[in-house]
Amino acid sequence: MCDKFIGRKNELKSLETAYSKNSFQMCIVYGRRRIGKTTLINEFIRGKEHIAFTAIKGSAERNIELFGEVVVDYFMPGINGVRFTDIKDILNFITNNIGDKKLVLVIDELPYLAEADKEFLSLLQVEIDKNWLKKNIFLILSGSSISFMEQEVLSSKSPIYGRRTMQIDLKPFNYLETALFVPDYSCEEKAICYGITGGVAKYISMFDSDKSLDDNIVDLYFNPSGFMYEEPRNLLVQEFRNAPVYDDVVSAIANGANKAVEIKDKTNLESASVHNILQHLLETRIIEKTYAITEENNKKKVMYSLSDGMFMFWHRFIPRAVAAIEIDNGKQYYLSQVKPKLHEYMGEIFEKMCRQYLLMNAFSNKFSCTVLQAGKWFGTNPAKKEQTDIDVVGLDTTENKAILGECKFRNTPMDKKQLEELMDRDGLIDKRYKVAEYHLYSLSGFTDWVKDNAVALNVRLIPIEDMYN
Repeated sequence: MCDKFIGRKNELKSLETAYSKNSFQMCIVYGRRRIGKTTLINEFIRGKEHIAFTAIKGSAERNIELFGEVVVDYFMPGINGVRFTDIKDILNFITNNIGDKKLVLVIDELPYLAEADKEFLSLLQVEIDKNWLKKNIFLILSGSSISFMEQEVLSSKSPIYGRRTMQIDLKPFNYLETALFVPDYSCEEKAICYGITGGVAKYISMFDSDKSLDDNIVDLYFNPSGFMYEEPRNLLVQEFRNAPVYDDVVSAIANGANKAVEIKDKTNLESASVHNILQHLLETRIIEKTYAITEENNKKKVMYSLSDGMFMFWHRFIPRAVAAIEIDNGKQYYLSQVKPKLHEYMGEIFEKMCRQYLLMNAFSNKFSCTVLQAGKWFGTNPAKKEQTDIDVVGLDTTENKAILGECKFRNTPMDKKQLEELMDRDGLIDKRYKVAEYHLYSLSGFTDWVKDNAVALNVRLIPIEDMYN
């Protein structure tokens, strides 16, 4: 398990820049559960004067008691018996005792406190306006309920609207950042690690870099006591009252139902229920809505997919393995039934990695145009009268240029057929965009024919090693 702090350099830099100002600062930190918000905050406050309180899912009285204990322990260490009856008294206590001191005040899991005490945000607003704007307080409000943080804290209807000086919407690590946790793995293993964790900090940190990829997967997923074995359902229970129904929808999407009507048919739910559940899953970032790039306004070209690699991997492989796992045959099941299918599973993940690669290198002068948007195109090929897709489409929206790419996470090198199939898809995306170059992304390299003809055909060959270099 990785214990050292990795990544988040930009976020830490932003926090330090704000901290260097001798004035009141308020930062809102939010993102899905397990994404690393608390770890980031703890790294930032290390060595700084701070009060850090984590709210609990309980009554207002219990939160007031716990918050008060933390505050009193900071200002009056060793003093017992001080009690507060409401949040307002705690905020006043901080104001009356802080003086000119520079202090970081962290309220983590804010939604629990704000939902337990409906007046809290209004009381906080009053304290900020009346007293803290004159103080050297760095207030950090953090929460995992994305919908609450966006609607009740960041929106214009929030009592504290306009008081924030910065916000951090913490996202999963990309494939390169994920690789930092397992530096000794091969490129293929690093990619799979990303594919089964989705770049979520908590899950990546559970990997023991001294163990093989296979052993880590077995220990975490195919073991009755493994951290990931019950993780998806635990998360759904924390987020939703009717968790089993949400689990059914997630399972349907993981197994290929990408449109609302398909999800409805697989789950036997009413259309209205499917719509509401999808909306909630989008808000929690468990799923994402994908449009055919250059056709974002075409409502018929909308697909739902799991944005979380952990959910995708779990729902693809664990439900069928439960009986074997429960009798301690999880390792054998993984080696015989899952490992041979990992390359197939990684197909969609690898496409996502290649789109990240395009965007990360947009201003590196590697390509013949500057990629400002990247996505996937899907639809009908009128010439062949069949459904098709383009794995990677990078758009230079300034010069109306495009890059078209094909991705293969396989043990065999990409060949002439795959190159020609990609070039045949020229003309399928919006006619405004002229193809500047073609890309082939491959786990296992390219045939000699492809290598010999790539330059003449304006095809850039990108092996997975280049993506990690």
